Amino acid sequence: VPGDIGTSGLDDPQSWDQVVNPRGRDKDVEDQLTNYTPDRGLGSALAWFQAEGADEEQTDGKVALEAIRLIKEHKDQPFFIAAGFYRPHCPYIAPKKYFDLYPPEKIPLPVEPADHLKNIPEPAFFTTPPYWGLKEDQRREAIRAYFASITFMDAQLGKLLDALEETGLADKTIVVFWSDHGYMLTEHGQWMKQSLFEEAARVPLLISVPGAAGKGQVCRRVVELVDLYPTLTRLCGLEPPPYLHGANLMPLLDKPNSKWARAAYTQVLRPRQNIMGRSVRTERWRYTEWGGAGAELYDQRKDPYEYRNLAADPAYRKVREQMRALLAHAAHSDRVAE
Repeated sequence: VPGDIGTSGLDDPQSWDQVVNPRGRDKDVEDQLTNYTPDRGLGSALAWFQAEGADEEQTDGKVALEAIRLIKEHKDQPFFIAAGFYRPHCPYIAPKKYFDLYPPEKIPLPVEPADHLKNIPEPAFFTTPPYWGLKEDQRREAIRAYFASITFMDAQLGKLLDALEETGLADKTIVVFWSDHGYMLTEHGQWMKQSLFEEAARVPLLISVPGAAGKGQVCRRVVELVDLYPTLTRLCGLEPPPYLHGANLMPLLDKPNSKWARAAYTQVLRPRQNIMGRSVRTERWRYTEWGGAGAELYDQRKDPYEYRNLAADPAYRKVREQMRALLAHAAHSDRVAE
């Protein structure tokens, strides 16, 4: 986004029987954007636009219409439909009515300790200088545009769910809603992704399975996106290949509070320093290593916003050793720290 809108981009043609790549009027207004970071490419810029016209004229509106068409065409046979929405990926473009829902003066900014950037290894920061130098009113405008884009996308998703109801498929269709990464909205002075803080590493994930005993409940267990494939194959009565790293989430779909001794792993490259940041998350702890440039350890129970780096605290040496062991054996370990 936005360069590949209307094309297959990096898609894998062998994965699909039918492919649709809509292109909306959002591609035609890129020269009208308000851009607070003009030195960055639009795919990674704090740029936004309040669009005229109806939802259906935007790329994501067209995605919803095409997905609904496919649902109706295949409603009498098994199908797998992947409907990829582009927003809220930047540039933040959405119809004006969604911006109107969020007055700029009511946009919240993180309230963080004055020393919240202390004791954190330098490679942890993707956004330098903090906030990319934006003033407070500009930060609010960018966050407002992000909120508007999310709400616009949510409205398109709602149309898909309505279509499942209208076609009588809601009670026999598995629905998975997910994102490939989280997002920083100036927490720790950071924007977007490319970070190993909780806000960037944690993703939205909702799974709706007709008949599941845990339907409608929240699951607090730590899972990974690599778990989706083995879970969906099992739910469809298929046998997943034995070499997968992911786990079958079906036990959690029935009993969300079931014991679950697994951790989640995230990594990001800092090419300028040639450093790979690697992070492991359990229900209690997050531990991150930046090559030889430092480490981070956070107690998610007491410090969910990760303001106090405990990696160098002697009182947490045992926890750090446990988490380091998990990180070192990521491909093989299912054990987590208590």
